[in-house]
Amino acid sequence: MLDEVIEQAEQEKPKKGKSQYATIKKEDIRPGMLVRVHQKIVDTNSKGEEKERVQVFQGMVLARKHGRENSATITVRKVSEGIGVEKIFPLNMPSIEKIELVRTYRIKQAKPYYLRTTKKRLAEIKE
Repeated sequence: MLDEVIEQAEQEKPKKGKSQYATIKKEDIRPGMLVRVHQKIVDTNSKGEEKERVQVFQGMVLARKHGRENSATITVRKVSEGIGVEKIFPLNMPSIEKIELVRTYRIKQAKPYYLRTTKKRLAEIKE
């Protein structure tokens, strides 16, 4: 099943001028995938004007909780300037524009929380 999802995502890769990563369905996200989550952010300046922008959060999916329910969430972890950052995204949040698949890893556990502890553990993951 996972192989079919990866093949389908690779076939949908856009041509020149677009992103080099394939958009993946929210139902097909699994732990061990390296994803880019595009989220709309509304900023307000000192004059009270609102400005909307898209913020990209790229990291490894550590967990998917609540299956296919409306309250399903994913936990994404990245290391930014030597500090680990984890974000929990509700999959049905309207501010999430799209989720792109960067690459997939074969992991040994359903929820690879062991990746939090050391950087050496990340090298153990196979593609």
